[in-house]
Amino acid sequence: GETADEIAGLASVMRAKSIRVETSDAVIDIVGTGGDNSRSFNISTAAAFVAAGAGIKVAKHNNRAMTSRCGSADVLEALGMKIELNASQVKDCIEKVGIGFMFAPLFHPSMKFAAAPRRELGILTVFNILGPLTNPALVEAQVLGVASANLGEKMAQVLQRLGTKRAMVVHGLNGMDEITVSGKSRVWELSGGEITQYDISPEDFGIAEAGVETLVGGTPEENASILRSVLAGERSPRRDAVVMNAAAGIALSHSAKGVPALKEGAEIAKETID
Repeated sequence: GETADEIAGLASVMRAKSIRVETSDAVIDIVGTGGDNSRSFNISTAAAFVAAGAGIKVAKHNNRAMTSRCGSADVLEALGMKIELNASQVKDCIEKVGIGFMFAPLFHPSMKFAAAPRRELGILTVFNILGPLTNPALVEAQVLGVASANLGEKMAQVLQRLGTKRAMVVHGLNGMDEITVSGKSRVWELSGGEITQYDISPEDFGIAEAGVETLVGGTPEENASILRSVLAGERSPRRDAVVMNAAAGIALSHSAKGVPALKEGAEIAKETID
């Protein structure tokens, strides 16, 4: 696989060639590499809405599905949103409603030649890893889900090299590219230039464990209805997964670190939804 230096080098070039979104506030992103084959609904997209509802400015960099049935852009479209916004429209969204979505192909015009081969391959390539690292809003803090534990520390090192101030690289030890409700998750937290690794479980958030099958999504339309239901306050493992991932995003904008910050984030996420 690629080294942290190589990935950081590629990401720097892509950032330099991207169309920038200038924001007046500090912004965060909550994103996964995909490729975990869990068939889950769009947890990080739902978590991004919750973090924005909690008053955090979110700039979400997304795309259509490459390795799953329904990517972030697909579910947003099914929710009736216009996904093809330009930089100034995205900036307006972030400033007015607290969240903006950047459809990757529009902000990385040099990457359009890679899309068709990636879709045909249908597997994790270096581009899955680069997508979350090349947010055109140059986010200062980021929750980044990885589909393999082997990638965790490497991605934290890449973010460190790219100058990210705070990040949580997360991996569900059941193989998910986000914090999971079924068992433990591993976190590589970047703060003050240092990387700390620790494991967390649903109990740390005051949440009951549930089977991974409770998170299965489907078509963009099915996932849109799951998102609506979770954001409307349904009580379910789906809500719990969203709360845990939103908690990580909220934690990044607070001064506390580690599990205490995540617990506090989860309380704020629950209040925000209800």
